[in-house]
Amino acid sequence: MLGLADRGRPVCPLQEVLVSRVSRRTYVALLLVLVVVAGIGLYLFQPWKAFTDTTVNESLPTASAPEVKDGPQKKDNAGVKDGEPSMTSTKPKDLAEGRFVTHEHDTSGTARTVRLADGGQVLRLEDLKTSEGPDVRVYLSTRAADAAKAGLDDGAVALGKLKGNLGNQNYTVPAGTDLPKFRSVVIWCERFSVSFGAADLAPVTG
Repeated sequence: MLGLADRGRPVCPLQEVLVSRVSRRTYVALLLVLVVVAGIGLYLFQPWKAFTDTTVNESLPTASAPEVKDGPQKKDNAGVKDGEPSMTSTKPKDLAEGRFVTHEHDTSGTARTVRLADGGQVLRLEDLKTSEGPDVRVYLSTRAADAAKAGLDDGAVALGKLKGNLGNQNYTVPAGTDLPKFRSVVIWCERFSVSFGAADLAPVTG
């Protein structure tokens, strides 16, 4: 508290300069902190994706399986020798399918696993509708869809980043994957470790 003798005494110019410099440095430091925090927030949350959609429409891959003909080596009218492999078109075979249920984000559509004529396997998402998000991926899980909401299992297989939050898409299943042991398909956000939605896979009979 200023005494009576100090009241009305002018402030030292040097003191004013020091206070001004400290205030300016504090302001600049706070501004830099806010910019860094805002940048990190934008990187993590990518809020603009709440207002955008990415539509991907792919046809189911088709492949031809080689068919070997037995018999003597002679050419037919098409110029192909008997005993040589010829390419015969074979329809893909549905293995399992199921419908998506919502977890953290509204999700709908159908998931089905398909064996192609050449023996390759794909996961196909049809009429998919979910949200965009940061680092969203597609997984095969050994857990049921409801259980996958709590987290991915250790045996889950990643099929790649979600190509789009809308549409019809194909994801190659790695060679050697034992599809019957996987019970669901999960759309999983790696950034925040949450499931957007999942679909139980039930074997297709017939």
